[in-house]
Amino acid sequence: MRVLFVASEMHPLVKTGGLADVTGALPLALAPLGIEVRTLLPAYPRVLERLQDKKPDATIKALFGGTARLVSGRTAAGAHVLALDAPHLYAREGSAYGPTTGQEWPDNHLRFGALGWAAHLIGLGQAGPWRPEVVHAHDWQAALAPAYLALSGRPRPATVTTIHNMAFQGLFPGPMLASLRLPESSFAPAGVEFYGKVGFLKAGLHYADRITTVSPSYAREIQSSAHGFGLEGLLRHRAKDLTGILNGIDRREWDPEHDPHIAAPFSAASPAGKVANKRALQERFGLKVDDRALLFCVVSRLTHQKGLDILMSVLPALVARGGQIAVLGLGDTRLEGEFAAAARANPAQIAFKAAFDERLSHVVQAGADAIVVPSRFEPCGLTQMVGLRYGTVPVVARVGGLADSVIDANEAALNDDVATGFQFAPDSGIEIADAIARASTLFAQPDAWTRTRHRGMRADFGWERSAKKYAAMYRELATK
Repeated sequence: MRVLFVASEMHPLVKTGGLADVTGALPLALAPLGIEVRTLLPAYPRVLERLQDKKPDATIKALFGGTARLVSGRTAAGAHVLALDAPHLYAREGSAYGPTTGQEWPDNHLRFGALGWAAHLIGLGQAGPWRPEVVHAHDWQAALAPAYLALSGRPRPATVTTIHNMAFQGLFPGPMLASLRLPESSFAPAGVEFYGKVGFLKAGLHYADRITTVSPSYAREIQSSAHGFGLEGLLRHRAKDLTGILNGIDRREWDPEHDPHIAAPFSAASPAGKVANKRALQERFGLKVDDRALLFCVVSRLTHQKGLDILMSVLPALVARGGQIAVLGLGDTRLEGEFAAAARANPAQIAFKAAFDERLSHVVQAGADAIVVPSRFEPCGLTQMVGLRYGTVPVVARVGGLADSVIDANEAALNDDVATGFQFAPDSGIEIADAIARASTLFAQPDAWTRTRHRGMRADFGWERSAKKYAAMYRELATK
């Protein structure tokens, strides 16, 4: 069965967040199930540099201001890519979305409208001989693909839109409708219009045959006004077409037994190397080398969503308990400054590195005892799954995929030998402080901590289970 993924990023070619991890790993997990996936991706300069086995595939004329070509190739892991080589749109230095992180290109509506337009041409068999049976659009940047296909009036493949984060919707001024080749009739509440703007994600949610999101809990949460960002009514209306499928992690990428970036290999069966990694992390981040200190970590974007301002407020309590914390992340300049100041004031117990560093994140996950994820909302989250695999016990907000992947170490769960981490109510410093206190209490009981850590390491968060659910959905859609 043939499925076209449409996305703005894909690991290891280009990555700014968890979306790239999904689009990089899920196609490989689907292949053994008989699902042939090709991923349509903008040909940013780094994509063309890193793509292997490149060869021309098809030409697309008059693509939103210029001619483009499809370049077929593969990632290092073997995933098949169709790179949309449109130099007038993508041949730019900077991030995938703007000149620098946090900025946007002024023509992003055209850059990602073109991605959807190219996907719809491939879906209609008008861009090369390969034609998919399902077109699967990932997040707002790809979400016009289902709209273009539905509005084409031609026999078309089935379509899916996946929400990776409702907070980012791709909203552009209404007058841009014509430049996006969308008919005036589509600029309506039952269409692409969202409070006078063209809504890319809104279009994908309205026109796609099925909607998925990246965890079951998030699928419920986004139907509420607290988490729906204005689209909760549409999602409730389409509730029968909405499914939450929990993300996984690439177990080849995240494997502490064979990780080239860490100080010593270890596993659930042979955990001794965890000690060497903790000492290596303490040394690298300038913390006091102390096996007895409970070492927390954060690997995150520093944004309001991630709740790190709340964590900042409880650092004094963490330090007072003798704990340590290593923070790795970039984002809000105020938060960066506050974490840097806290580290300068207490360098033996608090460390901060302002960086987005994939290799260093392996070092942090391998060395820490626990990872804190205090998000106000979290569609899925991957760092807590990595933490489980690396024996780094998660301390997480009870939201979205965090709630779906971590079993709280309450008394009943500990007695039943099923606990894997700690949960707390989101948006509450008191709750975070309590969870840190509970983690500290368990850490002081080495046997109980070790059992909890090992249960997490044995948990299966690979892609196989989720891939079976996607494959079943594709086949159901194709038959209809």
